[in-house]
Amino acid sequence: MRSPINRRDFLLRSGGGFGGLAMSQVLGSNNSIPHHTPKAKRVIQLFMNGGVSQMDTFDPKPKLKELNGQTFDPGAGELVESVTNSPGFKVLASPFEFKQHGQSGRWVSSVFPHMAKIVDDLTFLTSMTSKTNVHGLGSYMQNTGFTLPGFPCMGAWISYGLGNISKDLPEFVVMPDPKGLPYNNLGNFTAGFLPAKHQGTVINVKSNSPINYLFPPQEAKQITPQSESDGLELLKSLNQNYAQRFPSDSQLEARIKSYELAARMQLSAPHIFDLSGETEVTKKLYGLEGDKTADFARRCIIGRRMLESGVRFVQIWSGAGGPTNNWDNHANISTELPKMTQQVDQPIAALVRDLKSRGMLEDTLVIWTTEFGRMPFSQGKAGRDHNGGSFLTWLAGAGIKPGIAHGQSDEWAWKAQKEIWCYDLHATILHLLGIDHEKLSVRHNGINRRLTDVHGHVINEILA
Repeated sequence: MRSPINRRDFLLRSGGGFGGLAMSQVLGSNNSIPHHTPKAKRVIQLFMNGGVSQMDTFDPKPKLKELNGQTFDPGAGELVESVTNSPGFKVLASPFEFKQHGQSGRWVSSVFPHMAKIVDDLTFLTSMTSKTNVHGLGSYMQNTGFTLPGFPCMGAWISYGLGNISKDLPEFVVMPDPKGLPYNNLGNFTAGFLPAKHQGTVINVKSNSPINYLFPPQEAKQITPQSESDGLELLKSLNQNYAQRFPSDSQLEARIKSYELAARMQLSAPHIFDLSGETEVTKKLYGLEGDKTADFARRCIIGRRMLESGVRFVQIWSGAGGPTNNWDNHANISTELPKMTQQVDQPIAALVRDLKSRGMLEDTLVIWTTEFGRMPFSQGKAGRDHNGGSFLTWLAGAGIKPGIAHGQSDEWAWKAQKEIWCYDLHATILHLLGIDHEKLSVRHNGINRRLTDVHGHVINEILA
């Protein structure tokens, strides 16, 4: 019996099949990218799921204290609406104390005592804006540039455009909150209409096997080296037959790539999750032994180790989807917000400091963001409702001018006065990676699609 052809032979022989087409698209893209000299080599994004309250963290508004308890009235007959239910629209002052920090004099709430100490390394975008006040749509928008499902996320676009740094690790890794996936579940990490191999590799750091199916389960005693070899040979044959029947299905190419990558990761990945080699100073810096900080600290350290090992884009989530265990503070901002900030504040500040001390911040871009903000009036007695009109993002690292703020919200942090959209943020991130956001596109259903749709401008004011 003739042995099955190997993967590269198969791609060549399949000619007009999608496997060859997808490969030519990627190679064509890589031949023209980067479009200019990049400042950033890799990215780590920290996504706070649920909608962080801007006026209780980094965007203080004295006007709210002045009007506390009064009916919210922006004047000029503007319509005031709430997303879920905020009867009365009573102005709610922040219950947290703000102080200025660093040489930049950035105002930071008491809920972030550790991040307050690194503000001179951060650049704030204080008037981010979303088209929606709904979690799922807002999450899609901040990750893919669209409020509808089916579009590639930023990590997938970066993977598609730039390829991998290390052949032994994925280009794009996602570490969700162990308490659960965010709104839209895996849809936030999707490759959409790009070849399936560019979707995020999801890792559960609390599992005994963080990467699913990397090794056979211990109870599967029937799996031996010989049976694995025989199984792989059979799989090659099945893949060949499938590809001939369905040449336009990119999932086959993705599966083949994932099997090859899994084989390499069996050697390269395990050490990344073994933190025993980290110094006690590092563990203490991140709060690895703390009851509240241990989980996010572990993911931040593993994220840093992934960047060191050659992963290009790492995304770490705080907060599961649903009414609790996230940043969706409807009931009581005084108790719900600190519960979340205490989990991430120390690890995030430590991550920035650690990257800086290792010289990695010079070519690593750090992004802290959320899907939208909160309202300046109360929901119930002390909660806040969703607000797409204004929220906040900060960046640090490669190519970013530190210690400044760009954009401006109104006196209540209700709406942005100078709107900054996800398109602008995405265009800027791609620019720092050496990509012109208008040139990274894929023809799909008769339209040249891109991460920034038909919008977006690089935010030159924050570039070093």
